[in-house]
Amino acid sequence: MNPDVSVERSINLFHCLNELKDVSLMEEIQQSLRSGHLSRDRLSPAQWSALVFILLSSEEHLDMFDLKKYSASEEALLRLLPVVKAFKKVVLSDCNLSERSCGALSSVLSSQSSSVTELDLSNNNLQDSGVESLSAGLESPHCKLEALRSGVAYMPLLLALRSLANDGGFCLRCFNSLSSVLSSQSSSVTELDLTNNNLQDSGVESLSAGLESPHCKLEALRLSNCNLSERSCGALSSVLSSQSSSVTELDLTNNNLQDSGVESLSAGLESPHCKLEALRLSGCLVTEEGCASLASALSFKTSNLRELDLSYNHPGDSGEKMLRAKVEDPDCRLETLSGTV
Repeated sequence: MNPDVSVERSINLFHCLNELKDVSLMEEIQQSLRSGHLSRDRLSPAQWSALVFILLSSEEHLDMFDLKKYSASEEALLRLLPVVKAFKKVVLSDCNLSERSCGALSSVLSSQSSSVTELDLSNNNLQDSGVESLSAGLESPHCKLEALRSGVAYMPLLLALRSLANDGGFCLRCFNSLSSVLSSQSSSVTELDLTNNNLQDSGVESLSAGLESPHCKLEALRLSNCNLSERSCGALSSVLSSQSSSVTELDLTNNNLQDSGVESLSAGLESPHCKLEALRLSGCLVTEEGCASLASALSFKTSNLRELDLSYNHPGDSGEKMLRAKVEDPDCRLETLSGTV
């Protein structure tokens, strides 16, 4: 088979071969799939096309596509794009992808025929240019990206962008792109995971502009280990107290927030507009002073906080006592308190 033949034409050719009962190449690929050798074999263009035909012709429910099952490489992703488009959940973590992949994925996400509802790009070196390319697809009115959640009628989007840049993080331009995605009227992003990226305070401040948009639908924001300080808490407090905010889960684990940051965050928690239900502050250098600020915020009848994680902090006896009292208070919604005895 000519290597220059397009994937679409190759698939049509395999349809013809299938009709003619010539299935030798497809049987060869199916044998590799069954044996588990496919991820170690180097496939020819014809074999890749055969694999695309087999996967698209499969009668199995197209729920999850994991690239590592076939080959953790950029070549494999680009060859299998027609397959990616047909699946709901797409896992591309740890697949040695670069910014080149993002342009192709952006095209998939903005396609009217795409079925992708969940995308995991964790631990790839996509860089700023890659995330900017991806953002263009996310802003498309045809983008259907959603996270699959069994038994829930409304299925939010999960965009996992953990540890994307090997050089230490993204630049401000990248966060401006993500902010633009969040504030887009057509965006359906409701979960954003930026764990283990070097956002710093400037990145959070840039994202906050999108988070405060009346069009933003984000419900879960995960910023664990992102090199944040108390300065970020001021921006996030403003987001939480915004009337248009829909954030119900915030993970700030392993950031240098200290008591001053928690005090700023607590001001947002006290707002009647705050919808936050889960707050994770594990390893954030919080002492009894920070606990007092949180206890004060929990005293407000408008507080919706049900889960609070303060593990690996230094609340002291008085801090623990104040927060335990809130769990036992029938007027307080707090149900789960982690990190205190």
